[in-house]
Order: sequence, then C-alpha cells, then structure tokens
Amino acid sequence: MHSLLDSPVQYRLILGDETVELNTLINTPLKLIHTKQIQCIHCKRSIKKTYNQGYCYPCFISLAECDMCIVKPHLCHYAAGTCRNATWGDEFCNQHHIVYLANSSHLKVGITRHSQIPTRWIDQGANQALPIFKSRSRHIAGLIEIAISQHISDKTHWQKMLKSDAETIDLIAYREQLVTLCQQELCHINETHGNDAFELLSNDTIVEIRYPIEQYPTKIKALDFDKSPEITGTLLGIKGQYLLLDSGVLNIRKYTGYEIELS
Repeated sequence: MHSLLDSPVQYRLILGDETVELNTLINTPLKLIHTKQIQCIHCKRSIKKTYNQGYCYPCFISLAECDMCIVKPHLCHYAAGTCRNATWGDEFCNQHHIVYLANSSHLKVGITRHSQIPTRWIDQGANQALPIFKSRSRHIAGLIEIAISQHISDKTHWQKMLKSDAETIDLIAYREQLVTLCQQELCHINETHGNDAFELLSNDTIVEIRYPIEQYPTKIKALDFDKSPEITGTLLGIKGQYLLLDSGVLNIRKYTGYEIELS
C-alpha cells in the first residue's frame, strides 16, 4: 500500500498491475478475496506461506535484508564487516539515516533512511513526527536510538494507534530534554566514530499527519486472510498500513506477496 503525504494522506493499493485509489472508497462496502496464491517478493516462486512479510523461507534465511540487524541496527552486520551482501549494505546501510521522534499511540523514537521520510512515519500511523539527528550510517543511527530508548519507547502500540488520534505533544521540548539526558552516550559515539558521525537537527520542525478516517473502531479485531480468505466490510478509514473496516482491521503489509482480488 503506497502513501503520499497530503491532508489527509492519500493511499493507493497495488494489486498486480492495477492501482486502486483507496481514499475514494471510504464509506464503501468492500470484498477482498485471497486466491490462495502467494509469491515470494524476492525470488518470485510460488509458496504456501511467507516469512518476514513476503519472503520464502530460503530467501528469509539467506538475504541480508532479512537479517536480525534490520530490527536491531546497533548490531549492523555491514558495520561489523559480516554483511551477507555488501552491495546491498552500501545501498541501504551505508547511507544517511534520520533518528526521529514520533507520536502515534505515544511518544517513541525510531530511525529510517533519509529517503524514507515521511513514508516511514505514515506507515507507523504517526500523527506527529520530528527529525532530531542525521547520522552517517544505519549503525550509528541505531546506537543513538538505543541511547534514547533508555528514556522513551522504541515501539508502536498498534492497537492503541488504531483506536484514536494521538494526543498532541511538544516534540521539540522532548528533543531538547532527550539530547541532555543522552549527552554522555552521544559524546561516546562521537569519540568512537568521529565528529562527523551525526549532527543534531535543531532547526527541523514538527510534521503533522492527518489520515482519511471517518470513524475509529471501538474494538480492535484483527482480520486474517490465512484464517478467512474472504474479508468483507465497509471501509471506515485508513491509518498506517491498516484498512479500518466495520468488521475489523486489516494489516495490508502483513500480506505482501499474497494475490488479492478487490471488489
């Protein structure tokens, strides 16, 4: 599901060669059918189940992009010289990354490649976001994230995020507070990786994000194509990578590689 920052966010669902403008379908009854066909998003072979949101098992256990350091960037294999694919690491890890604060269900810290802003924030369902550091690499961004996560969360509470808009908070004030709290760790990163390891983005402003939602669900029921290949319901809104239906919520990203028919 592709997104474009607007007010509200514009969503497009990619189904094979077809692109569906989802915002126009708000308040429309939908039927989504899983045809039981699944394809690995890397090698394209037919499979019975996916791993890590779209991969077959051989790709999952062999590709650099499926390594544990993707969710634990402070343990980056590229930085350690043990990456399974150095070319992939050059493109995705040895690039400028942004450490940011986001407000989705609560205040959290995260990192993303500079090119993934604001997509990463939208995918997490953030109502507010603020870049706070720009780092030389994914590994360094991960070290900064670990330091900050000692004081605030680095996880999104997806159920709470889908129940309502997050209450507005002063991200700039939190940025100043966290920089002070993490001064010792930040100095250590500079000493270890050089003065050009990262820079503080003291002039960046808060990005406000509004989603196309007519009504939030009062109860979160996760819909699952593996349990029910046919899902129906009226589309009440879209947030993050979730369709909010009157019958439940559907995590579109979870089913990457699935062949889906929409009517």
